[in-house]
Amino acid sequence: MYNILLTGAQKKHLRGLGQHLEPVLKLGKGGLTPAFLSELNLQLRAKELIKLRFLGLDRTERDTLCAKLADDGRCLCIGAIGHTALFYRQQSDLSKRQLNLS
Repeated sequence: MYNILLTGAQKKHLRGLGQHLEPVLKLGKGGLTPAFLSELNLQLRAKELIKLRFLGLDRTERDTLCAKLADDGRCLCIGAIGHTALFYRQQSDLSKRQLNLS
């Protein structure tokens, strides 16, 4: 489990930033493969905040996958609307942080 807590204002700020992002990953019926989780971790390390698009999955499947992705990816699901979801993992190295949540 990812152990950072964000305030409502911080989540709102991240959702605002996420509106301008293009999805960097797409998850379909193939589900969560080791290769997908590896790419998720790579993208989170590089960008901290990423948008993901679900392809061909119903709402209950998307909700379940958001929780599993947050757990397996050691990140936070900031929000999910329709077929897109926003994930955030703060860079542990202060010098590499790109987003300021103060």
